[in-house]
This record gives sequence, structure tokens and C-alpha cells, in this order.
Amino acid sequence: MNFLQDPLFGLTITIGAYAIAKGLNRKLPWLHPILSSSAIVLIVLALLRAPIANYQVDVELLTSLLGPATVALGVPIYKHRQLIRERLAAISVSVLAGSITGIVSAGLLVYVTKGSHEVLLSILPKSVSSPIGIEISKLVGGTPELSVMFSVVTGVIGGVWGPAFLYRLGMRDPVSFGLAMGSAAHGFGTARSLQESETAGSFSALAMGLTGIVTSLLFIPIYIALG
Repeated sequence: MNFLQDPLFGLTITIGAYAIAKGLNRKLPWLHPILSSSAIVLIVLALLRAPIANYQVDVELLTSLLGPATVALGVPIYKHRQLIRERLAAISVSVLAGSITGIVSAGLLVYVTKGSHEVLLSILPKSVSSPIGIEISKLVGGTPELSVMFSVVTGVIGGVWGPAFLYRLGMRDPVSFGLAMGSAAHGFGTARSLQESETAGSFSALAMGLTGIVTSLLFIPIYIALG
């Protein structure tokens, strides 16, 4: 099938899957576009037996846009700089608590499920974005590929079910909502927070960045202990 070699194949499948997923979400609100679009792409690739490596090359254009998109998150943060100053203490406590909870919860999960030492080292940085998680995983002796998987799964779970969980807890304040989503579900949580409001999205973006920094610092004693 020659069309599998076409550079536009991966882009077409990805954009088409997302468009279908958004349509399904309007009819079935419980079916999150992240899950359905991912499932559609995987099913299509499996049915056509398309090499994953080729698909990754095809969607490099979309992947390259992640950098500018991340930088663009600085705009809403700047717009809410006054509110950030007013809530600085709450932000500091929330990010520190979220970072510690992310590491401890990962360790407890591996302990309860009797996972291997390799899995433990790979899952510990699950609550930070993949680029940071990869570097932390390399530092402590984990497997970067596993760390990416755990980071993505964490982000998807947080982005899909995080809002409903927070609402059930009665968390309606956009600042608190954004801090919780950003510190627990990094990019996915921030994207979902932006759908709630610009305020929630800006604080989620801030929490995502700060969580990456704080988590990296928290791994210094872990690295020393492992060394």
C-alpha cells in the first residue's frame, strides 16, 4: 500500500481521528476525545499494519509545535501575574505538596503491586512532563521508555478524570483547580484546565513548570541515596 509511505498519511490519520473524536464527544460526553482519538489511531495503524516508526516521522510537524505551544503558555501566566503574586504562598505549598505526593504515590503503587526495582525507578517521575521525566529516569537508573509511558498514562488519567474528581471534592476555585491539574497531570492537565477558564489554565501551566523544577530538586537526595 503506497499511501502508507506518503508523508501526509500520519497527519491525515491524526487530524481525522481527533475530528471524529470531537464529534463523538458531542454525542457521548463521557467519551473523552483524548481516549477515543488515541484508540482510533491505534486501530487504524494495527489494521493497516503501518510501522509505528513511519507514523512518528509523519507527525513530527505536530510534535514540533509542542515547543511553541508550551512557550505560549507564558502569555496567560503573564496576564495573571498580579493574582499569582497574591497567591504565591498557596502556589508554593501546593506545588511542593503535589511534587512530593507524585513521587510517594508512585513508590507506594509499585510497593503494593510488588513491581520490580526497574519499574520503581522509572515510575517515580510520572507526574512531570516527558522531557523532564526522561532525564530524571536516566539520572536514577530507570528506563526512559517506561518513564515516558508512565508520564503519558498519568497525564491522560488526570486530564480525563481529574476534573470530575475535583468537582466531587467541591473544588470550584479556578486557581486551586489549575494548581491541582498542573501539578498532577502536567501538559494534559493544563490543556484540560484551559478549557475550564483562562485563569485555571494559567495556574495549571505555572504549576506544571514549577512541579518539574521542584521534582527535579527532590530527586537530588534520591540520587545520592541510590548512589
